[in-house]
Amino acid sequence: MELKQSNTTISAEMILQALADGKEIHLSRCRIGGALDLNRLFSEGDSFNTEKVQDVISETTRTLVFSQPVYFNSCTFEGDVIFSGPWDQPDCLKVVFEKKTLFNSSVFMGQARFCHAEFKKLASFDGCTFCRVCTFGSAVFYDRAMFRTVVFEGYALLNEVRFEADTRFAHTCFGKGVNFTDVTFKNRSDFSGVYSRSKSVPIYENVLFARHFFGDGASFWRFVKQVCQEAGYYQHAGECFYRERCGYFWRRFRGPNYEKLSSIRKIGRWFLWFRLLPEFIFGRLLFGYGERPNRVLVTGAVIILLCAAFYSSPAAHLAFQYGIDDSMMSEQLRFLDGLYYSTITFTTLGFGDIYPAADGLTRIVTMLESMAGACLMALFVVTLSKRFSRG
Repeated sequence: MELKQSNTTISAEMILQALADGKEIHLSRCRIGGALDLNRLFSEGDSFNTEKVQDVISETTRTLVFSQPVYFNSCTFEGDVIFSGPWDQPDCLKVVFEKKTLFNSSVFMGQARFCHAEFKKLASFDGCTFCRVCTFGSAVFYDRAMFRTVVFEGYALLNEVRFEADTRFAHTCFGKGVNFTDVTFKNRSDFSGVYSRSKSVPIYENVLFARHFFGDGASFWRFVKQVCQEAGYYQHAGECFYRERCGYFWRRFRGPNYEKLSSIRKIGRWFLWFRLLPEFIFGRLLFGYGERPNRVLVTGAVIILLCAAFYSSPAAHLAFQYGIDDSMMSEQLRFLDGLYYSTITFTTLGFGDIYPAADGLTRIVTMLESMAGACLMALFVVTLSKRFSRG
């Protein structure tokens, strides 16, 4: 049994009854009139035959299970499309799609609500246009979720959505903003080419990429960074830039298809680690791609203290001068004197009152500290100028 139509106008009531009867839905280039609201199946004002409806009723939630495939290809929904409960009780109705669910290239003129829905198989919204608010809050996608080239003209609510399989948002447009709060991406994700028509910054609190060490989040953070820059939120843009660079680093190391590589090629990828090690140490850990100036200060302070401890130890041999008679002395320095010498060495001032005696180790430590100080001070200036001169 199926409801199959093309190039015609069909009422929402007919589709609701077909869903209640368990019929397969195959609609192509159709225009659906009225509100496609599943709550109408159990409303007293509507008369639908719900004897064949597969539902499970608990204390607070009614769960509807659709075991048939649902295909809407290039259809236009004139009214609201509601596969969830009302706005004030979104969890009172839960819809489970056990087969493929396709809305490819469809236009939603009204609201589109799929709160708490579960998609067991492929869920595809490729090429869709959502003219008003669209919400998938707390939905679960167990198979692939396709949102490529989608246009969200209204606000998009994707908060607390869980994507268990591959997720594609390539070249999607968010017209008035999007909420990604507590979204979880368990598998590969693609946000390449995603853009926004407004300056509304996406909400991205607690976004989790389970494959973070494969670089899957790089394209997502690039999208958020671009929107933040256009809106003038440069601090948020800097944070997103840091996360994007971290994701790009792991993508270079492992790549999106790391699991499919043979054992030999995986070992070869580990040899690539030695090429990326300088970037990992100096680019990421040391100054956070220009977004973590405090790390440079902490590193400099640690180097100064460690060298001060060495200079004030018996292992160091330093010569120093006291008074106008320039009498030379060679003895163990106090820690404060060692800290003083370490500081002026790190800053490359070198007053000459204390300097290494004829000892190889002390001279080597002094040279290394001077080089580290010159590099870190230059790095700190670059980091500050990059962080506070945006816009």
